[in-house]
Amino acid sequence: MGVMVAARRRAWLTDAAMRRAVLTLGAATAVVLTGCSGGTPPPPPPAPPPPVPVSAAPVVPPDPQPAKPGPCPYLDNTFVSDANGQRVSKAQVSADAPHPACFFYALTGKLQLTARVYTGTKEVARALVDKVAPVATSSPATEPPGWQGGYQPTDAGAVYAVAKEGVAVVVTTNQKQTVKARTVVKQVITKLAL
Repeated sequence: MGVMVAARRRAWLTDAAMRRAVLTLGAATAVVLTGCSGGTPPPPPPAPPPPVPVSAAPVVPPDPQPAKPGPCPYLDNTFVSDANGQRVSKAQVSADAPHPACFFYALTGKLQLTARVYTGTKEVARALVDKVAPVATSSPATEPPGWQGGYQPTDAGAVYAVAKEGVAVVVTTNQKQTVKARTVVKQVITKLAL
């Protein structure tokens, strides 16, 4: 009987039995490996966040241009003549709203004084003042109280410019004394109740 048992054991390891064992073992290995790997590839890493945009400098409106004859709605010719020390021959205004820029001319026909009022954002108001009276080169202007800006002589005369919140008032004169431009700025702010 011992020979028969040995023969049966050998019969079990036939070529066909070996093929079945290899196929079964290969299939079992594939199932185990698939189960271990999760079956799906891992998700890609998240994309980096977009860069934070750098805020652009505020865009200052272009310089106003005379568009039609005056009068100026917030400055009269007599006040400008007295403040600037020259008679006014004519006044013109720009098309800007709600407050047009005002242009006052001397008897010679040359521009003697301009007054500009900007209303909008605080950033643009400050940029407008810094454009005409740069912080780096001008003296600090703090009149009227609560307003800030600068004043300085220019090639053509002088400028006094101040801002408060979203409002800027800029006056240029053909006179070298900045006090003349400051006097006009204060009058504009008072007349318009800015």
